[in-house]
Amino acid sequence: MAKMSVDTEIRSRLAEVFAPTLLEVVNESHKHAGHAGHSGSGDSHYRVRIAAPAFAAMSRIERHRAVHAALGKDLTSAIHALALEISA
Repeated sequence: MAKMSVDTEIRSRLAEVFAPTLLEVVNESHKHAGHAGHSGSGDSHYRVRIAAPAFAAMSRIERHRAVHAALGKDLTSAIHALALEISA
């Protein structure tokens, strides 16, 4: 079985946990070529925009923690930078 791309894996894990009404995963790695943390793999920097009812009762920090937990340590440790825009 082929390994999923990082952006597909991010989408899959977040969709499964939060059933979002909005989910955008943007690979911004190309913007960071030559910078610290850019591995050259093309999978180092991501921006995620997500909206889901599950976030309504959460503080900003709780939302970020919930997203990181949903992605898992294996995935978050493989990414150098993850920008999150989270709303209910």
